[in-house]
Amino acid sequence: MIVIRSLIMAFSCFSAIPMPTIEWDEYNMRYLMAAFPLVGVAIGASVLIWQLVCSTLGFGPVLTGAGYTLIPILISGGIHLDGFADVVDAQSSHAEPARKREILKDPHIGAFAAMGTCCYLIAYFALTCELEERHLLLLACMPVISRCLSAFATVTFRSASKSGMLAAEQSTASAKVVRAVVAALFCLASGIMLSRDVFVTTVTLIVAVVTLLLVRRLAEREYGGMSGDLAGFFLQVAELAMLACVVIVGRMV
Repeated sequence: MIVIRSLIMAFSCFSAIPMPTIEWDEYNMRYLMAAFPLVGVAIGASVLIWQLVCSTLGFGPVLTGAGYTLIPILISGGIHLDGFADVVDAQSSHAEPARKREILKDPHIGAFAAMGTCCYLIAYFALTCELEERHLLLLACMPVISRCLSAFATVTFRSASKSGMLAAEQSTASAKVVRAVVAALFCLASGIMLSRDVFVTTVTLIVAVVTLLLVRRLAEREYGGMSGDLAGFFLQVAELAMLACVVIVGRMV
């Protein structure tokens, strides 16, 4: 029963997919982050379905790429892109760490966040238009990889605050179980990617892990630890970096 509750809570919290209403308590939240990567499975499956539709109807790379760009936002509800925008605003202020933390809490969007989000979406869309069909499976697995790493960071890295969503997840999570589940899902997704292209996948996974370490360093140096916004920032940057790696390295080999 707890597995079903964790799935419902993960999709309720991290997706726009309608879910039954359940009580938001410590028991139900215990394995929330273990189920988080399954939202990535839904995104990846939707990407593959969209490609099938586009191939069947003969759509070109622009419309196909637009779908690849919009599907993660539509399914996630933009929750991670919101964190990305907040961190861009904070970093663009070049203020002291204390002021940056205040900016993260500000519900209003700034000019730098708007520009950063637009640049991000343009870059992601442009890269998807250049994606070779033989690497589509890698694109479908990326949301799982990014969410596995994000879930690991959530239950492992130091939190910037004792309040907020990330702190609540850390206080209720069964860290060993979460790490074991996300490690298994990470290995499964990595194995699928490796079966398609060993070299490109290896470089892509290294880039994803390096991105996580860089965001951790940024979080601890500038914000006192990880937060929900920084976790969302990492997820978006990691997915863009992985996509760029697949497109660029894929063309080189």
